[in-house]
Amino acid sequence: MYRTHNNGELNINHLNQNVKLSGWVQKIRDKGFIVWVDLRDRYGITQLVFDTERTPKAILDKASELSRECVIQIEGQVIERESKNKDISTGEIEILVQDLVVLNTSKLPPFTIEDQTDGGEELRMKYRYLDIRRNPVKQKLIFRSQVSMAVRNYLSEQDFVEVETPYLIKSTPEGARDFVVPSRMNEGQFYALPQSPQTFKQLLMVGGLEKYFQIVKCFRDEDLRADRQPEFTQIDCEMSFVTQEDVLNTFEGLTKHLIEKTHGIKVEEFPRMTFEDAMKTYGNDKPDIRFGMKFGELNEVAQHKDFKIFNEAELVVGIAIPGGASYSRKEIDKLIDWVKRPQVGAKGMVYVKLNEDGSYKSSVDKFYDDKDLKAWAEKTNAQPGDLIAVLSGKANETRAQLSALRMEMGNRLGLRKPNEFAPLWVVDFPLLEWDEDTQRFHAMHHPFTSPKAEDAELLETSPGEVRANAYDLVLNGNEIGGGSIRIHDKQMQSKMLNLLGFSEDEARKQFGFLMDAFEYGAPPHGGIAFGLDRLVAILGGQESIRDFIAFPKNNMGRDVMIDAPATLGDDQLKELGLELNIQKNE
Repeated sequence: MYRTHNNGELNINHLNQNVKLSGWVQKIRDKGFIVWVDLRDRYGITQLVFDTERTPKAILDKASELSRECVIQIEGQVIERESKNKDISTGEIEILVQDLVVLNTSKLPPFTIEDQTDGGEELRMKYRYLDIRRNPVKQKLIFRSQVSMAVRNYLSEQDFVEVETPYLIKSTPEGARDFVVPSRMNEGQFYALPQSPQTFKQLLMVGGLEKYFQIVKCFRDEDLRADRQPEFTQIDCEMSFVTQEDVLNTFEGLTKHLIEKTHGIKVEEFPRMTFEDAMKTYGNDKPDIRFGMKFGELNEVAQHKDFKIFNEAELVVGIAIPGGASYSRKEIDKLIDWVKRPQVGAKGMVYVKLNEDGSYKSSVDKFYDDKDLKAWAEKTNAQPGDLIAVLSGKANETRAQLSALRMEMGNRLGLRKPNEFAPLWVVDFPLLEWDEDTQRFHAMHHPFTSPKAEDAELLETSPGEVRANAYDLVLNGNEIGGGSIRIHDKQMQSKMLNLLGFSEDEARKQFGFLMDAFEYGAPPHGGIAFGLDRLVAILGGQESIRDFIAFPKNNMGRDVMIDAPATLGDDQLKELGLELNIQKNE
């Protein structure tokens, strides 16, 4: 037996008991005649004491030679600490050690294994197994496990069946780039790793399972950022004989359950907003509604004067920044520089101070009088003391730029509080979006999303105006889930693929198996997929997903710990029929 208790378990009620403990050496304080050691495991820290009066000399000598992060086992008696530590659960006691076994030694770690470490991110990723020993990372992984268990329990209670779908599938032309896997037994042919189990879960509905879920790995070969990895995890779900309303109600229930389970907070409101309203009011389709600063469109009150920049713009739009009227000219100039950064892309910013006394001061006083500026204040719902920030230009670009500014100011003003949760359904997305480069339509969600029944006739005449029977769940300004009611009719699916530019032969080659299945009594069905990594991060009060993943990739898609991806040897390449790559590797 390596231990009778863990290192977060013992307290004053265990006084005088003989115990065995095991773990890693966190800290050593050696005074010569007495040695204190902090022993750490997953559960906490227990202080050990070795001294010349009460500890056998051989054991005290061993303790003097210990180094940080070596693994030890001790046996000793629980005694009361003279100097108590209220910050840890074991802070009232310590262990008077009678026996010590070194289970494994440790090299000096490349960074300190403490909550506040001196290791940079790339170094910690290289030694991720050491980083996981630190409480901030360890607790995030435990939290992820708790969320996953809560998901499984909830969906199982709702009669969902967990089914595993294949990882080795066929590449399809829609969506992001696939990761591909060469087949040794079928030379010259390749599997693809799934971007989602979409078609398989639809086939499970054809198979009559009615309610399916899976916590599943998915893969996309795309550029990375803080909330994106080449491999990620979805909570994938599908239901038969459901309308959009049924799906939304079911997964509102799951989201409420997770927030209450993890934070003890009951969320009752799940407002709904159309895609069009989200774009006009917040400039993006995943708005953070924990704070205001709603957009005010100013075309009708700003394009009647001699200000050429506004007159030539497709859209003039502004927000009211709370308390911004107190900003100095230098602070406002910094804000203008911020929106002009390449990451945002605005050419400039017009501002209006609505002073506490009700007067106005703007950067365009030459063109607009107080009556004009009052109209701007009304459109943006500005109050005395606010700063109105106005951008102009092409509609879509300007909305995106102002949305970035809104989110930045929400962060700066402390309005995006991690312990507040504001879910939102965004509905009525366009079914299709036109791509100028390829001169064809692309699916806004994916090719299997059904159109709104009332818009179906427009597919023949005005496909760009058709709304999708689709929905996204947004939490605190992040999309955490998305789904739709699916097409379950072969003719409608063929029409959709034709609109997306697939010839009849191409459609048959790529998706013939699905359309064949639709001819055998496919039920109406729909579903949703949550991004587990992002959901866990937001529930954990953060937006970066990396620390909630045990072994993440870096910004170049590399695992710096195991040094992957890596080249293959010539023998492997030949076996896979990839001899052409040998010269490139050389």
